[in-house]
Amino acid sequence: MRVALSGSHGLVGSALARHLSGRGDDVVPLSRGPYTARHVAGFDAVVHLGGASVGGRRWNESYKQELRRSRIESTAALAAAIAGLDDARPALLTASAIGYYGADAGSGPRTETDAPGTDFLARLCVDWEEAAEPARLAGARVVHARFGIVLSAAGGVLARQLPLFRAGVGGRIGPGTQYQSWVSRRDVVSALVHLMTDPGASGPYNVTAPEPVEMTRALARALHRPAVVPLPAFALRLALGREMAEVVPLSGQRVLPARLQEAGFGFADPELGSGLATALSDRS
Repeated sequence: MRVALSGSHGLVGSALARHLSGRGDDVVPLSRGPYTARHVAGFDAVVHLGGASVGGRRWNESYKQELRRSRIESTAALAAAIAGLDDARPALLTASAIGYYGADAGSGPRTETDAPGTDFLARLCVDWEEAAEPARLAGARVVHARFGIVLSAAGGVLARQLPLFRAGVGGRIGPGTQYQSWVSRRDVVSALVHLMTDPGASGPYNVTAPEPVEMTRALARALHRPAVVPLPAFALRLALGREMAEVVPLSGQRVLPARLQEAGFGFADPELGSGLATALSDRS
């Protein structure tokens, strides 16, 4: 396969690029736009993982606009470029997030058939996915991979938490009862390859492990450390701002990979014990 990949230096993109190259696929990194038809011509798939980090900075109005611009405008540009091709169009796989379901989703399970939420991150995900419509309307196969918390010691949320837990000062976040929908990085890569190569795959797919959990105690057990120092909700709101704190770490989401499971996808790390073991050894 020939695959064009944006975000090839990110946590997921770097692992995907290594995996595809290792199995003999031709992977071409995509720089930031603007994109034209020549950037996407001749590929079997375009995988768009670029964009500013949701947890990278406090959500002031300027950064919220940057989050929207870096995701929506780039996706729209790639979709337009694919739609503008005269011959065979590559599949377009775009990153999305389980934030689609909103911080107000409650503790009930959510699958791909559920409606979106109403907070900032949910609206961002809705618009992000809709930006790919020109490619779909032109006949291209379009997939939206809604990522959960990607577990890896190489980066992301887990890498930021590890020093605290190893020092014995990790603890529950807020009430500590909220579900967290996670997935190991190797399962993310396998899921993306599955979605890339399955000609029947289209639309949204939750890329999460089948068992959402309250993660703090499991991480402490995996590191043989206590988890006794709670991080209260008011401290998170002070540190991150109320809006970001309520949407990202405090709300929790119980999101299930219904469509992946229906398609017969097999998770290497279906439960948190193996997921954490994999993540703690995943440093590259």
